[in-house]
Amino acid sequence: MVATQQAIPANLLTQVSDICDSVKREVAKAYIGPPATTESLLTALIARGHVLIEGVPGVAKTTLVKAFSATLGCKFKRVQFTPDLLPSDITGTNILDMSTNRFELREGPVFTNILLGDEINRAPAKTQSALLEAMQEGQVTIEGDTMQLSSPFMVLATQNPIEHEGTYPLPDAQVDRFLIKLEMHYPSPKDERKMLTTYNHATETPSAVASPPDLIRIQELADMVHVSDEIFDYILALCHFSRDHRRVYLGASPRAALALLHASKALALLRSRDYVLPDDVKELARPVLGHRIVMTPEAELEGLGTSQVVKESLENVAYKSNRR
Repeated sequence: MVATQQAIPANLLTQVSDICDSVKREVAKAYIGPPATTESLLTALIARGHVLIEGVPGVAKTTLVKAFSATLGCKFKRVQFTPDLLPSDITGTNILDMSTNRFELREGPVFTNILLGDEINRAPAKTQSALLEAMQEGQVTIEGDTMQLSSPFMVLATQNPIEHEGTYPLPDAQVDRFLIKLEMHYPSPKDERKMLTTYNHATETPSAVASPPDLIRIQELADMVHVSDEIFDYILALCHFSRDHRRVYLGASPRAALALLHASKALALLRSRDYVLPDDVKELARPVLGHRIVMTPEAELEGLGTSQVVKESLENVAYKSNRR
């Protein structure tokens, strides 16, 4: 499939590709792992989305996020989630200034460009929910006053598997706000050996290769990526398949369909195209839809996961081209 009209000039596509390639190279100085992981973070950033990174302790989740943030030239803040963390510890609160006898806002860490929520599922649901408005609407309401957050704004949250002691499962509404869920596993023997040799000495710190205006411009270019009617139909068909699956309690929502659309446009731009291919949708279906599907209790007892449902949808739903 090709676009009928060049929506984005070729030189701009090249500039985006150069910036993204530079980000990957800089991240690789600190994070030893597949480049596709960094590409997923870039996809979410370009699509104005957020990423949930799940993995057992020690697989470099935090290292990945810190390295990625360092390349963007943006403000970065980190919150270590703990059971005693309060919502105001994230959003901020008004405090009394004794010198002026007036209340002044003490901004929380959410007032940044890139926010790392480390071990987000170690805090209870009440604290986790403090991020909902920020992630969905890019704003925060504190004691009745609504304030806009900086742009770009992105939450990169890490979590340990919920089976681990001392963790709280994220509410469905919270999980749904993450555009992509990444699952990080133990590295391959080759990567683990490279990690040992790399960190045997002081490592090179990733450098900033972009700026907030660069990122905002790239996000605006992603809005211009062409999507055909066939792609719209394909995305909807994949979501409807999950809703009609007999082992699914809650299928992919309309918000999930929008998420898959925006992520596909971002991935196309990342790969120097101004049009979406079916392969973009297929590649993103699992990380975008998987965490938004809820299985029936019977399916969970049988060990049937959401990834299997997404796999079945890709196998059974055909992309239909209207071209003759």
